[in-house]
Amino acid sequence: VQLQASGGGLVQAGDSLRLSCAASGRDFSTYDMAWFRQAPGKEREFVAVSRSHGSTYHIDSVKGRFAISRDNAENTVYLQMNSLKPEDTAVYYCAADRSAGYSYIPRAFNYWGQGTQVTVSS
Repeated sequence: VQLQASGGGLVQAGDSLRLSCAASGRDFSTYDMAWFRQAPGKEREFVAVSRSHGSTYHIDSVKGRFAISRDNAENTVYLQMNSLKPEDTAVYYCAADRSAGYSYIPRAFNYWGQGTQVTVSS
């Protein structure tokens, strides 16, 4: 599967953005789809996952502000980001795997998009 992320930009604190990740290939619905982010000088960090069986999980720092969703008919996963904070500034990557299970580390996902920059000014 090939992934193409989009939707990043420069916004002010408190604003919203919606990231999209379009997937090509077959059987999108069978993949666990995740968003990671990487700030300058930091390791890549898991943000949220939408599992193939329907459940979702978000890290505590974004719960109540971010929401992952997917449209299997459109082969797309989204990350709605509200009440953005400067500490959310990072390159956001979408990732996919059929067997990530309940692992939230980057190496559990074999397919990656190119990343989209999100910059939140204070």
